[in-house]
Amino acid sequence: SFYTCLTASRCKGFERILIKGLAPIFDIIRSNSLSVLDFLFVQQSLHSYKHNGQLHRVWEETLVLKRTAMMVIGANDKTRVEESDGRTWITREPAICYFHSDYWFNIIAMLRTDGIYYYCNISSPFIFDKGVLKYIDYDLDIKVYPDMTFDLLDEDEYETHKSQMNYPDALDRILYRHMDYLTGWIRQRKGPFSGEFIDQWYERYLTYNRRDSIN
Repeated sequence: SFYTCLTASRCKGFERILIKGLAPIFDIIRSNSLSVLDFLFVQQSLHSYKHNGQLHRVWEETLVLKRTAMMVIGANDKTRVEESDGRTWITREPAICYFHSDYWFNIIAMLRTDGIYYYCNISSPFIFDKGVLKYIDYDLDIKVYPDMTFDLLDEDEYETHKSQMNYPDALDRILYRHMDYLTGWIRQRKGPFSGEFIDQWYERYLTYNRRDSIN
């Protein structure tokens, strides 16, 4: 289950306590145990939920380029997205997606003609459930520009949902602490915020697509 996954020894003490309290919510998106190889170079959906268990947003197809026990790297281009109210739209540019089971955020790098933009979601760690990658979206977002300046977005939405859905105080502390980790990565150009990282995984995505089109 998601609870079992997140209470593994790598999780920090009070984060384990918080996750135990959230177990009824996470049970809504319970995980199955599947092989890492089951997900390599396959198209999967991404589903985000809210703290109350309601489905928030669905990305129809993302190609998994790498998956370990801790991390998933995926890519998509012009994929269909469905909002919770039924509205749909198509992404406009290629994107590299980064998820890590130790961090309460995920990162989407969007490759545009004038540079790489990032949209970072403050969220729960991810799980897999029947071939779908799932996480809980916690409202706060950081938008990063090609020059590595950034804006914090949706603070009002976070405060509203925190009150409406009764976010625990421990959760609030975790989310802001991990937002500090995230802004540290941005300033240091660490991991996905390195141009070389994005170039490497985008080239792998293009290589797979070229090979797939030949076959």
